[in-house]
Amino acid sequence: METLASAILCDLISRSVTFALDRCCHRWRKAGGMDDAPQRLRRVLLRVQAVVEEADRRRVTNQAMLRQLQLMREGVYRGYYLLSAIKRQGVHDEVGSLRDRSSFATSLFNPAKRLCTVSARTTPASTAPEDTGREEGVEVEAELQEVLAGLERMASDMKELVVFLSSYPPARREPYSGHLWLENRMFGREAEQEKIIHFLLGPEPAGAEDLGVLPVIGRPRVGKSTLVEHVCLDERVRGHFSLIVFLSQGDIEDGKLSPHLEENGTIKYRDLDPARKSLVVIELVGDVDENTWWGRTLSVLRGRRTTPVSRIIVTSRSEKIASFGTTQALELKSLPREAYWYFFKTIAVGSTGAEDQPELASVCMEMADLLNGCLIAANLLGGMLRANPCPQFRRRVLSVVRHYIKMQLLHFGEHPSDLLLMNGRPIYLWRLSKADTVLTAHHTYQASSSQEHDLPKITLNELQVGSARPRGKFEVVGWRSRIPPYYSYLMSCEVQTLPSFLRVPRMNKQIQRRRQPRLNSV
Repeated sequence: METLASAILCDLISRSVTFALDRCCHRWRKAGGMDDAPQRLRRVLLRVQAVVEEADRRRVTNQAMLRQLQLMREGVYRGYYLLSAIKRQGVHDEVGSLRDRSSFATSLFNPAKRLCTVSARTTPASTAPEDTGREEGVEVEAELQEVLAGLERMASDMKELVVFLSSYPPARREPYSGHLWLENRMFGREAEQEKIIHFLLGPEPAGAEDLGVLPVIGRPRVGKSTLVEHVCLDERVRGHFSLIVFLSQGDIEDGKLSPHLEENGTIKYRDLDPARKSLVVIELVGDVDENTWWGRTLSVLRGRRTTPVSRIIVTSRSEKIASFGTTQALELKSLPREAYWYFFKTIAVGSTGAEDQPELASVCMEMADLLNGCLIAANLLGGMLRANPCPQFRRRVLSVVRHYIKMQLLHFGEHPSDLLLMNGRPIYLWRLSKADTVLTAHHTYQASSSQEHDLPKITLNELQVGSARPRGKFEVVGWRSRIPPYYSYLMSCEVQTLPSFLRVPRMNKQIQRRRQPRLNSV
């Protein structure tokens, strides 16, 4: 009996010592891992990014590989975003006020939440609870471990992917300028582009009289025309179709389609090979009525004998056209926050320009959060920051844009990009210099590259920095795209007297001056 009791006691002591040692070793490894986690994340990001960039130079057709590459792209954007957020906030040293600024708190793309966030930035830092900072610091550490573990799993599974990539031929060689700046090539739409190409080159749909229709829907200025244009420029698509024609809504609604497809719309590509079929791209702006012109248009396109149509792509802002398709509609959404930040940061300072400059990275991150995912605003402001690398200028622009967004949300309840692009309502434009007048933009529209000689001479950047000061009503060029279809985006503007709700009362100017240093320090 004593021998059994002694054996049980020894076993319990041995188990207790082993458990205690395992706990201590686990804590030691965890602490060391957190200190080394950013460096590990940076190293694995370089490995995954190298494979993704090599894959972008090849014509990958395997759908499973394309999905895996898209997950790797998203992981790269998320990882770099996390590294910048950690450097910006100083997670390991200062974890206070993370709810107001961290990317892991409430989303700034929601106007109501963004308004609360912008208002919170104007409050003193001492009012933020310390417990909240600790909780957010723990959340950031957990996010870091999650992202790191996911990317390391991807890196460990890349061997087979690299072997398969070597069997695919290189893609068409892009101009050198396309690799210098991100705005010279389409960004973040690789998966959507391959989906459309897969539809165009796939087998004919059954029961649709050899005519397949793919609807592409999305909010205004999200990149539908740019995506379709790049698809039509692809060598595989041009090798499959002998004729590619773009039709506008006006070309379709008048009901006067010519028997010869070449006489309608704009010809994007033509080959004399009669063995291949045609591709028609229809760009719709407003709502459509399926029971009137759509059925008539399909019957006309099906009845052609010369260069018969086999595929149709329909782009629209309306979700109603989803019922037109013979396959599931492709919904083009705004870029994810991490991808949008990477896009803006690369335009503003280059792919690695902000890595060793925490203050610059902080400006880019907050600016990207304020822009509501608008691609035109990212190109416009990114180009402005790149043209003037002065830190004081960048801080000044950030302060003005922050105040501008806050005022728009307070008085109108919506982000300026939603007001102007989605609802067509006028907005006030920000300027760096103070004035007794305001700039009002009434609506935006786009012009094709053939209309470039008729464009206004004044640009929006010149108005905002104060180098141009027109009066009355006038037109300005908001932004010129450097990628196909090379649209120029114009705005109808007017100089007006400063509204009373935007004026600062005389009695509050001293209060504003006292608060200004605190606002600039945020």
